[in-house]
Amino acid sequence: MASVQDLKRRIRSVTNTRKITKAMELVASARLRRAQTRIEAMRPYADRMLELMAITSRAAGAVRLPLLQRREVRRVALLPITADRGLAGAFNAQILRRAFALERQYRSEGVEVTWLVAGRRGGSTLRFRGYSIEQGWTGFSERPEYADAQALARKAIELFTNEDVDLVVVVYNKFVSALTQEVTVQELLPIPEDVMDSAGDEDSKDAAQRGDFIYEPEPEQILERLLPVYVETELYRSLLESAASEQGARMTAMRNASSNAGDLISSLTLAMNRARQAEITQEILEVVAGADALTS
Repeated sequence: MASVQDLKRRIRSVTNTRKITKAMELVASARLRRAQTRIEAMRPYADRMLELMAITSRAAGAVRLPLLQRREVRRVALLPITADRGLAGAFNAQILRRAFALERQYRSEGVEVTWLVAGRRGGSTLRFRGYSIEQGWTGFSERPEYADAQALARKAIELFTNEDVDLVVVVYNKFVSALTQEVTVQELLPIPEDVMDSAGDEDSKDAAQRGDFIYEPEPEQILERLLPVYVETELYRSLLESAASEQGARMTAMRNASSNAGDLISSLTLAMNRARQAEITQEILEVVAGADALTS
């Protein structure tokens, strides 16, 4: 059995650890609220972008633009969005697990895989496993800016338009709640056909078909400019969802760690009390034995 002093040191150590995990939980909670606010502020812009792109696409009719071009998939770029830091439960592991499963699936179909990665954790894991990374980005997982999404979009568009890859797939954690993060796989390029048809209300669709809008410049030129912005917007939304998911996962992980530390302190305190009682009992027995020896 450990001594009372050893148990006291362990209790003190676990107590200090619980203070740290509690503080990290509170920080993650505050950052989660800010991340949720940014997602809510971004949604109207994203919805309006989809609506405008869909209306312009209908006005343009059948056009052949590079970002809409569908080719036989021989090379695919995988872009997992991970965190720069750990201590977030299974946040990073579930993204990488899904990305590796997709890689195995594509390779079994004879498709080459190129890796892009956002987040220090994802990059370090891929390098540790010996993968070659086309390009990686770090430093913005907790608070991404639109410029960060633009950097990712430029590289993805460059690879696709140069026909270095035929498909760009993004893997990220979609924020559902502080307790739930849903791994999402999204085909970013070429832009899916259903995206071009899904947005816009019926009145806008009818107006676009009747030609009630006057476009300057031509709808084809406007659509050509909108498509890269759509890619940037989708990546920005993915980064915001991932940031909120990271804070939610970290808050939950730190809350569980604090709870486990409390349970450990309780068990160690019980063991310390038993050890102290055993020492007291031993001292009493020694005193009694000494007194008996003197009187005999």
